[in-house]
Amino acid sequence: MKLAILSRAPQAYSTQRLRAAAQQRGHEVKVLDTLRFAIDLSGPEPDLQYRGRRLSDYDAVLPRIGNSVTYFGTAVVRQFEQMDVYTPNTANGITNSRDKLRANQILSRHNIGMPATAFVRNRADVRPAIERVGGAPVVIKLLEGTQGIGVILAPEVKVAEAIIETLHSTKQNVLIQRFIKESRGRDIRALVVGDRVVAAMRRSASGDEFRSNVHRGGTVEAVELTPEYEQAAVRSAQIMGLRVAGVDMLEGDDGPLVMEVNSSPGLEGIETATKLDVAGAIIDHIANQVAFPEIDVRQRLTVSTGYGVAELMVHGGADLVGTTLGESGLWERDITVLTLHRGTTVIPNPRKGVVLEGEDRLLCFGKLEEMRSMIPERRRRRSKVRKLPKRPIPEE
Repeated sequence: MKLAILSRAPQAYSTQRLRAAAQQRGHEVKVLDTLRFAIDLSGPEPDLQYRGRRLSDYDAVLPRIGNSVTYFGTAVVRQFEQMDVYTPNTANGITNSRDKLRANQILSRHNIGMPATAFVRNRADVRPAIERVGGAPVVIKLLEGTQGIGVILAPEVKVAEAIIETLHSTKQNVLIQRFIKESRGRDIRALVVGDRVVAAMRRSASGDEFRSNVHRGGTVEAVELTPEYEQAAVRSAQIMGLRVAGVDMLEGDDGPLVMEVNSSPGLEGIETATKLDVAGAIIDHIANQVAFPEIDVRQRLTVSTGYGVAELMVHGGADLVGTTLGESGLWERDITVLTLHRGTTVIPNPRKGVVLEGEDRLLCFGKLEEMRSMIPERRRRRSKVRKLPKRPIPEE
């Protein structure tokens, strides 16, 4: 396998470990500076230039995109995707995970446990938002902070309001999040590779610091995850479109609470704590996947006029409840069910004998007009009858 590692820090521990693990397994690997690429759209097919020359062929690319170069870095990754080069982390996945608000919005749709969160901009909305997440103390987070930077614990409502007002005055966007007292300054970092957690560690804050990041002086120890925590980590990474990710979770009274999904997790802390070859697991996963590069399904399936991808909801009182997929009539209407989502379970390529239940979600490919006809009209609020104006017919 010929592998490119996109990184602006070739001497960083994570980059060196990934390169060494690839070389030890007999792969050809190069570390390429993300900012030295040029996206070439002048020819008949998408291409890339590197340091002024046409890029040679690669089987896979492993992005290590820093916060400061997210826009250009994801554009380069997206170009590799258009060239059918395998990447464990898609451009969309990196972009989604990099924005804390966007990540929370996406995860919230899939029943992932998270600390109660609010996002407001108007000063008058701040206090109600604090009350909705459970009241003070609250955690205030900058949307694009990393390594614990931009995370503030406000002990009182007035203090929180002052901090948020100050940040808003400097054009900063912030999240207001419930403070999980029972976590006691600890969290769990699970390193997800593919469809499993390959290593996990518990990070504990030092002294009176509530942030457990290693960069803030926190300590780490290896930990064995329960199936509940492992499933939460894997699902979160996959929902974000990442096959290599660090998923940070708090230990809540009712189970795991996902805080963040990191698309470029550092390896030094977790390899030191667990003594496991995490870099090697990442390289092995990539090598096993290069023959099957992931593609943008929606993009590829919507090139035929009149056809596309849509999600159909089976409502509780629908006629389809209790029938099998084969009896549903979808195939006769030129609609193919790609996956069936039932609660937290995903059934890929479901068989015709699967019996449909209320609240099932069907990801389908087929005729758009047929699928539109199956979606009931959106329920709208009934408008109030207004009083007749004093002049029903305005004078001209």
